[in-house]
Amino acid sequence: MPQISDTSRNDTQAAPDLFTPLRLGAIELPNRVVMAPMTRSRAGEGNCPTALTAEYYAQRASAGLIITEATQVCDTAQGYPSTPGIHTDAQTLAWRVVADAVHDAGGRIVTQLWHVGRISHQRFQPNGAVPVAPSAIAAKGQLYTGAGMEPFPVPRALETAEIPGLVRHFADAAKRAVYDAGLDGVEIHAANGYLIDQFLRDRTNTRTDQYGGTVENRCRFLLEILEATAHAVGAGRIGVRLSPTGVFNDMGDSDPLPHFLAVTKALNPFNLAYLHVIEGQPGHHMAPPDGAPHVASALRAAFKGPFILNGGYSRGDAAAALAKGEADAVSFGEPFIANPDLPLRFRADAPLAEPDRTTYYGGDAKGYTDYPALESVAA
Repeated sequence: MPQISDTSRNDTQAAPDLFTPLRLGAIELPNRVVMAPMTRSRAGEGNCPTALTAEYYAQRASAGLIITEATQVCDTAQGYPSTPGIHTDAQTLAWRVVADAVHDAGGRIVTQLWHVGRISHQRFQPNGAVPVAPSAIAAKGQLYTGAGMEPFPVPRALETAEIPGLVRHFADAAKRAVYDAGLDGVEIHAANGYLIDQFLRDRTNTRTDQYGGTVENRCRFLLEILEATAHAVGAGRIGVRLSPTGVFNDMGDSDPLPHFLAVTKALNPFNLAYLHVIEGQPGHHMAPPDGAPHVASALRAAFKGPFILNGGYSRGDAAAALAKGEADAVSFGEPFIANPDLPLRFRADAPLAEPDRTTYYGGDAKGYTDYPALESVAA
């Protein structure tokens, strides 16, 4: 599918703002205020989305695009309590209810596909197995398992012969998402220290086979996933998320700028719907650590398709980024939690409600679907 350009790449037209329509591959957006993926740990039995999930996303359908919480592609992919999957029929049918609710409300929604790799625990794995990763290197720190905080275990390094099966899981999940659940596309989660990111960066990938060592080898897993998912659902319905300098989940790379430039250039032949890059604003928890380079502008220049930025942007920051051509859209996470109608509030330059951080993970409607819309506040 040929890449469709937008006004932000055309110097003869006015610079876009947050409310300028945008096309991402096969998906038409009415505005450039994207809802970022956020884990909320409210999946039901069998890690299925619930009616509350459908209500939550439908409330936020005014977003130019909703990117769902990260969603498991197989039964070894889970790393947190009550996170949804899309690898069983029950999960897929439950996502159909979510997609229908969002579409009925006039929205567009893609699901973020992930495998957490080493960021897991035996409690989440089939038969209590050790989590898998590119290399047998444990993440520093602890994770919440439902039985309290526990240290990250040392993962088992994947055998080379196992990797094609994981690639197929991503492609199968994409088919379920688009053809069975009716979602508008998928985002491949290659950021924040999860399995694909673990392959990409040399702190977590010390392999000596065709999936380790050189930049070409370390990005092979991601590119094989993209080839398989593009064959399954079309590249115009696929985005990729990267966090080149992120340190979340004990991540790092010895030379992120040239490495992720090479990764980004390798994405271009696919003609993806978009590239979604996390690089936090100064003071944001996803800002590059001291001494690390800022890479987003270089990746923007290297990527030939639509580019989404994320990382603690305010309305003003996002508008400036679009006006300067630094991005085609900006994604917002926490502001969407307490402001389900965030684009309307931005357009009205209305004050934003503050989210209740104690309700971020797990629970019921409190802090999830009970935040009022702007009209309700005004009334």
